[in-house]
Amino acid sequence: MSETTTDEIEMPATTGRVLDAANVEKLAGASDLAERRNLYRIGAFLTVVGVVATGIGLAPLLIIGVRTVLFVVGLIALYMGMRRLGLARFGADFDLTFVLACVWLAALIAAALFAPLLPLAEHEDTTKTLAAESYAEPNLFSSNPLGTNNFGLDLLARSVYGARSSLLVAVAAVLIGMVIGGAIGIVAGYFGGKVDRIIGVMTNSLLAVPALILLIALASVLEPNLRNIALALAILAIPSMVRIARANTLVYSQREFVLAARSMGATKLRVMLREIAPNVALPLASLGMVMISVMIVAEASLSFLGLGIQPPSPTWGNMISEGQGNVFEQYPYVVLVPGFFLFLTVFSFNMVGEKAQRKTGGAREVKL
Repeated sequence: MSETTTDEIEMPATTGRVLDAANVEKLAGASDLAERRNLYRIGAFLTVVGVVATGIGLAPLLIIGVRTVLFVVGLIALYMGMRRLGLARFGADFDLTFVLACVWLAALIAAALFAPLLPLAEHEDTTKTLAAESYAEPNLFSSNPLGTNNFGLDLLARSVYGARSSLLVAVAAVLIGMVIGGAIGIVAGYFGGKVDRIIGVMTNSLLAVPALILLIALASVLEPNLRNIALALAILAIPSMVRIARANTLVYSQREFVLAARSMGATKLRVMLREIAPNVALPLASLGMVMISVMIVAEASLSFLGLGIQPPSPTWGNMISEGQGNVFEQYPYVVLVPGFFLFLTVFSFNMVGEKAQRKTGGAREVKL
């Protein structure tokens, strides 16, 4: 009999393990490919169904109830189909809601910036709409696709121009709050001691006052224009920015790159501006995205109460106030159109802000 070596005995087992691993990998790839194909098929089918149902729902010849049901079903099918197509193309990290939020914000900001160049109907001057129909119903195939108010002013145009006021006030208020609140927070966190305690008492005092009461008090004193409203809203944004900046300063002031800058003789101002401020800016910016939505709601609340921008200049708040009383019961679109713009904008800023906060939550220090 011939002798059998150990290598000859173990070789088939080793080869078998290698083949099994290769087969498992091939099967996994085939399963992933089949899953992607199913997602493509289902996504394409639902997308086509959604487009068709939405188009039928917009048809003016059908009964209003049937049109509404078809429109809603079409939107749901369209969303589900696009989501499956996105998952098949980009993987499990695809977030259609976040993508749609970014698309809405981009479209709204572009429309607000280029509103004078868009073919919109009259939005403010009532002398130009004397012959226009009051409370015209929404009709996507007419010159007033979202209807008109009691003066015959176009609701779509007023919503777009209202976005200019709301976004300008909200962004300006948040930027002022970031600059002032961030600077105060960095000073409090870096120096500590009495400086920190004094700033803490002032911040807590502002937070103790109800926001709406403070806004009403400021709006009753200041002239209702964009600049004054932005300044009043900035006061609400400052305390939160101070706290975020202070907390991050306490963390970064003990990091190695800050200690190294101190040991090399850098002044306190230089350390705060060059080493700490860039790292604090990221959390402040992510919070600012969420704060913009809060400022938009606050501005709309002031305008609704008659303390903000005065009609006929449009803002979403004073547009919603036009539907008070029996108007909403007879012409609900007068309230629903600006409410739709307000809801989608606030929701989108919240989505983007939360995504930014998750991304910057574990961010490292910024190198300059």
